[in-house]
Amino acid sequence: MIDHFTGIVHHDTYPEIDPVVKSDCKGKSVLITGASKGIGSYVATGYAQAGAQRIALCARTLATETADAVRKAAKDAGRVEPNVLVLEMDVCDRSSVEAAAKRVEEEWGQLDILVNNAGHMAEFASLLDVDEEDYMRAWDVNYWGVFRTTKAFLPLMLKGGDKTIVNLSSVAAHYAGVGGGAYHVSKFALARFTECVQDEYGAQHNVNRRKQAKPTTMSISFPKTEEEVLQFWKDVDAFQTQLQLTEDGPRFTFYDGPPFATGLPHYGHLLASTIKDIIPRYWSMKGHHVIRRFGWDTHGLPIEYEIDKKLGISGRDAVMQMGIEKYNAECRAIVMRYATEWRHTIERLGRWIDFDNDYKSMDTTFMESCWWVFKQLFDGDHVYRAYQIMPFSTALCTPLSQMEAKQNEKMTQDPAIIVSFPIVGVEGMENTSFLIYTTTPWTLPSNLLIAAHPDFEYLVILDEASGRQYVLMESGLGSIYKNLKKAKYKVIKKLKGKDIIGWKYEPLFKYFVKDFSDCFQVIGADYVEAGEVDDKGQFTDEVPEYAGQHVKIADKAILKDLRSTGRLIIESHTMHTDKFCWRSDTQLIRKAVSSWFIRVTDSIPEMLKNLEGTNWVPTAVKEKRFTNWVANAHDWNVSRNRYWGTPIPLWVSEDYEEVVCVGSVAELKELSGYEGPLDDLHRDKVDHITIPSKKGKGTLRRIDEIFDCWFESGSMPYASAHYPFKNKDAFQGGLFPADFIAEGLDQTRGWFYTLTVLGNKLFHVSPFKNCIVNGIVLAEDGKKMSKRLKNYPDPSVILSQYGSDALRLYLINSPVVRAESVRFKESGVKEIVSRVLLPLWNSYRFFSEQAALYKKITGKEFVGAKSLSGDQLGNVMDKWILANCQSLLRYMDQEMLGYRLYTVVPRLLRIIDDLTNWYIRFNRKRLKGGAGLGVEDTEAALNTLLQVLFTIVRAMAPFTPFLTEHIYSLLKPQLQPVIEEYRDSRSVHFLPFPTVQEALFDEVVERKVAAMQKVIQLGRTVLADVESLSSYIKEELNIRNIILTSDEAQYNIILEAKVDWPTLGKKLKKDVQIVRKGLPGLTQDQLRQYLKEKTIVVDGIQLEENDLNIIRVLGGDATVQSADGAKWEPAFLEDVIVLLDTVPHPELAEEGIAREIINRIQKMRKKAGLVPTDDIRMQYKIVSKADDLDFANLVSSRDDLFRSTVRGAIEPFGETTSQDAVILEEEQIIGDLTLMLRLAKL
Repeated sequence: MIDHFTGIVHHDTYPEIDPVVKSDCKGKSVLITGASKGIGSYVATGYAQAGAQRIALCARTLATETADAVRKAAKDAGRVEPNVLVLEMDVCDRSSVEAAAKRVEEEWGQLDILVNNAGHMAEFASLLDVDEEDYMRAWDVNYWGVFRTTKAFLPLMLKGGDKTIVNLSSVAAHYAGVGGGAYHVSKFALARFTECVQDEYGAQHNVNRRKQAKPTTMSISFPKTEEEVLQFWKDVDAFQTQLQLTEDGPRFTFYDGPPFATGLPHYGHLLASTIKDIIPRYWSMKGHHVIRRFGWDTHGLPIEYEIDKKLGISGRDAVMQMGIEKYNAECRAIVMRYATEWRHTIERLGRWIDFDNDYKSMDTTFMESCWWVFKQLFDGDHVYRAYQIMPFSTALCTPLSQMEAKQNEKMTQDPAIIVSFPIVGVEGMENTSFLIYTTTPWTLPSNLLIAAHPDFEYLVILDEASGRQYVLMESGLGSIYKNLKKAKYKVIKKLKGKDIIGWKYEPLFKYFVKDFSDCFQVIGADYVEAGEVDDKGQFTDEVPEYAGQHVKIADKAILKDLRSTGRLIIESHTMHTDKFCWRSDTQLIRKAVSSWFIRVTDSIPEMLKNLEGTNWVPTAVKEKRFTNWVANAHDWNVSRNRYWGTPIPLWVSEDYEEVVCVGSVAELKELSGYEGPLDDLHRDKVDHITIPSKKGKGTLRRIDEIFDCWFESGSMPYASAHYPFKNKDAFQGGLFPADFIAEGLDQTRGWFYTLTVLGNKLFHVSPFKNCIVNGIVLAEDGKKMSKRLKNYPDPSVILSQYGSDALRLYLINSPVVRAESVRFKESGVKEIVSRVLLPLWNSYRFFSEQAALYKKITGKEFVGAKSLSGDQLGNVMDKWILANCQSLLRYMDQEMLGYRLYTVVPRLLRIIDDLTNWYIRFNRKRLKGGAGLGVEDTEAALNTLLQVLFTIVRAMAPFTPFLTEHIYSLLKPQLQPVIEEYRDSRSVHFLPFPTVQEALFDEVVERKVAAMQKVIQLGRTVLADVESLSSYIKEELNIRNIILTSDEAQYNIILEAKVDWPTLGKKLKKDVQIVRKGLPGLTQDQLRQYLKEKTIVVDGIQLEENDLNIIRVLGGDATVQSADGAKWEPAFLEDVIVLLDTVPHPELAEEGIAREIINRIQKMRKKAGLVPTDDIRMQYKIVSKADDLDFANLVSSRDDLFRSTVRGAIEPFGETTSQDAVILEEEQIIGDLTLMLRLAKL
C-alpha cells in the first residue's frame, strides 16, 4: 500500500524524510537512490538511526562510505546494525534499475520505503545558450530516473503492508526562473508524476496516515479492514447467528447451482456468488429465514475427462482393463481437489453460505433421490430406449444430448466436397450420376443410401464441359458453377423426389457391398448405418485402409483416394458453425447409438404455461431465449456410456423385453435379495447385483449407462434434501419450489432447463419463482478469459489489492447483471474504491471528527436521538436528505421485489453522492458548529447525518457487507438509544432492513433541492467557460446575481436548428447538405411547429422527429448586457433558463480568494495529519500580489469567516515562531496572489 507522499516543505529539516522525527522504522526495508553523498547519504543515516532493518544504497558508484556511516549511525543511536545492501545502479539505465530491483527481491523479498533522491542540476543557461545534452540529462535523471525506479520497485511494494514512496522535488517546481528551464520544468513534471502515482496506487488502498495523525481509526486499508471483519464474523459465528435470529420468520428458499471443484473459481463464479449473496442477505434482513447450502457437482464428463488425461487412457477397453473400481477411485480423489481454495475465496468474497452442511452429487443420499426421480418418470411412461443418430464426443467416448451439443457451437473449417454416384440399372441414365455435397468425407466409406425428399424437385443437367449428366437440386447449381450466368450446362429434365426413390447407384467404396447388398439406392424413409467407427472416433478393421485413424484425420487420406476415382467433382473448404464437446472442446461427430431418453416434447405446452408465471431478470431471456429453447426442445438423452456417475437404475433381461426400474436402496435389496452393505451406489458397488426375472427371462442385470450429470443437477431440489426419504414435510412446506435461483446465461440450455423439465414432469410446476441471469465476464481485450493467454488479473490479487466490496460493486454495477457481457477492467474496480467506497468512508470520518469536535466544545459525548420526525426538522437540507433516504428505501423495496439489481445499485450510488457532494458540502459549517445557529442546530445536523449513515449502511449491507459492517461498528456508540431495542445488535447484518418512515417523506423539498442541484450544475457549466472567474471561483457559484426564468422573449432567447448528423446523414446521404443550407431560413414559428408536430419540410425534403436537434440560444450577441453593468450568460434545462452575472466584481474576487485560502488551509491540515480538534496557529507571508489587492484588509474584514471555518485567525508570519513549532509550510498560488501559508503549534 502506498501510504503517503511528501508535500512541498520549506524547513531546515524535512519531516517526511527524517525518520528520527517522523517515526520508528524498526523492521522496515528502505532503498535510497543517489545515496553516495549529500541528501541521499543524510537520509540513509537517518533511517539507520530510526532502526530500519534493511537499507539499500544505490548510486552510480558503490556508496561504501555511506554504508560505513549508516552502520555507525545505527550503533550511535543504540540500534541493531542494519543489513546494508550496496548496489551500483544508474537511474538512467533501465536494465541497471531492473537488475537492482531483482536483486532486492531476491535478497529481501520486500521493500517498505523507496526514496527517489538522485538528481541532476543542469547548468543555468537561457534557451539559446543551453547545452542540449546537459538539458536532457536533467530530464533523464530528475524525471525519467524516478519513473524507471518507481516502475521497477512498485510491484515489490504492492505485496502488502504500509508502504511509502518519497520523491524529492524542489520549490523550483513552482516558479519559473531565468536559465533554470531544465531543472525547474523537470521538477515540476516530477511533482505531477508523484500526484498521479498517489492517485493510481495510494488511493486504491487509502492513504494510511503517518504518526502525527492522532485518530488512527481514521486510517483505513479496505482489504485489511475486510480481513478484520471476517475475523469478527468468525468470532460471533455471524452466519449461523443470523439464521437463528430469523428462525421463526417466513421461509425464503434458495437453490445453489452446484459448480465443479476441479478448477479454481473465476470471475464468473465470483459474479454469480455475489448475486447469490446479495439476495439472501436482503431477504434475511427483511426477516425471512434463508437457508443457504453450498453444493458440488462431483460426477460426470468433466471429472472423467481430467482422469483420462491424467492416466493417458481413452475408451472402454482401457477402463475395463484398469477396472471400474480403480477408475472411480481416481475420480473420487480429484473431485474435491480445490474445495479448500473455493471455500477460502467464497468466504473472502463475503458470501455467507453453509460449507459444513453442503451437498455433493456423489453422496449416496443424493444418488438415491436421483433414482427416485427417474423411477417416477419411468413409471409415468416418460422413459424410452431408442437407436438414434446423436451428437457424439469421441474424446469422451459417449453420446451427448442435443442440449449439451448446442452449448459449444463455433466456427470451424471443414472440407466441402461434391462427389458423384453413377446411377445403375435405370434406362436413359447410363451416363448420369447423383451429386452429393458433404463436409464429412469420413462418412463416405460407410455410405449405404442416398435420401431424397419425395416432394422436392430435382434437375437432370448436362455439363457441356465434361459431357456428363448429373442429378441434383437446383439450389446446388451454385456449388458447381461459380458464375451461373456464364455456366455451360443444359437442363435435360425435372424430376420429383418420389420419381427417383429406388434408383440404385454405384458405391464409392466396396467395404459393405456384400453385407448390405440391398442398399446403395435412393430412399425417402429411415435408413441403417454400418458401424465402421468406434467410440473413440476411429475406423474399425471393417475399413482396413483407414483402420485406427480418427475420422477427422482420415479425411485427408479419403480425399486423396477419391481424387484417383474421378468421382470427386468439387473439392474446397468451408467455414461453418459446428458443434464441439462442451468439456473437451473437440469437434463432435454424428453417430447412431442406443440411448435412454426422457420424453420432453409432450411436456412443452405445460412447461411454457408454467414459465409464464415466473419472474426472470432480465425478462428478455425468459421471453425470447429460454421460451424458444423450451418450445423447440428435443427428447432428452440422459444416458452416458461412462463410469463415474449415478448408475441408471434399470435392470434388464438380455433381450430388453423385461425392464425393472429401481427407485431406492431398499427396493433394490428387496428385488435382488442382496444382503450386503449398500452405502455407495456407484457402478463398482451395484453392477454386480442382479435381480431374478419374474417373466422367466433368467437374470436381470443393470445396464452399463450412468446418468448425464445434468440430470443430477436438475434433480438437485429433491436430491439435496434426500427427498422423499427424508425432509418430506419440510420439502412440501416451503423447500419447493425455490423463491430464487441465479446463474449465467449459458444455463438457459443447462441447469435452468433441466430444473424446468424435471419440475414439470414430477410436480407440474416451475421449480423456481424468480431467476436472475448474468452475462459473461470477458477479459479486457474482449476475448474469453484464458489461463493460457494470461489475459486477466488473478482474482485473489484483485481481492487482496482492492477488497471484496470493490469487486462486488464493480461486477453488479455493470451490464453483466442484465445478461450482457462485460470486459473486466481492473481500473473499474479501482474506480469503485475512489468513487464509492472512499466517499462513503470519508462521510463517516467527517461525522466522527465533528462528533469529537462537538464533545470538545460542549464537554459531552454526542449520542444520536432515538428518532427523528419531520416536525423536529427546521433545516431544509436536513429534511431533504432524510426524505431522500425514504425515497431510496421505497425504491429499493420495489426493485428488490422484482430482483432488479441493475436498477438498485445506481440508486445506492446516487445517495452516496447526494450525501457527500451535496448534504455534507452544504452543511459543513452547521456540522462544525460554525454556522452561528447554536448548539441545537449543530445537534440537529449531526443527528441527521448519523441517521443517514445508519440508513445507508443497512441499505448497502447486502451489497458491500464489509465496509458497512465496519462503519456500523464505529457508529454503535452514537446509536445506542436506537439499537438497544434490537434482539442482537452486534452486527449490521443482524439488524432489520430499514423501513420507510412516511413522516420523513417530503416530495416538495426533494423537488426543490433537485431543481437547485440542476441549477448549480448548469451554473458550473457556464462558469467553466468564463475565464474571468476561473482563477478564484473554485467551489460554488461565487457570483453576484442569478436569474431563473422561463420568459424567452424578455431575454431574447431563440430556437436554432442543427442537423442530427448520425441520423440524417445516414438517411439522406448527399441530400443532407441541402437541409443544412436551408436551416438558417427557417422561422421561429416553423421551428416551434416542428417541436409540436414532429415534422417539417426543408427545401422540399420531408424531415421527421429526431432528424433535427432544436436548441435554445441567445439571439444576437452571445451575452446579455444590462443597464447596471451585469453581463448575463445563459444555460438551459428543459423549460428553465439560468442567467448568471459573469462580470467579475472586486468584492466577489476577494471573497473567492478568502474561500480559497480556507480551502488550502484545510488541505494542509489534512496533509499534516491534523484533526478538527487540533488547535493550531495559521500564518501567512506575501510573496507577490496584484497592486490593487489590499490583503491585510481582506484578512481582517473576514476575521469572523476564518474563525468560524478554520477555527482561528490568520496572522502574518511571526518572528517568534521557532522552527520546532512549525508543522507544515507551503507556498500557495491563487491567481495573481502568491503567499506562504504556515501551520504552527500554539
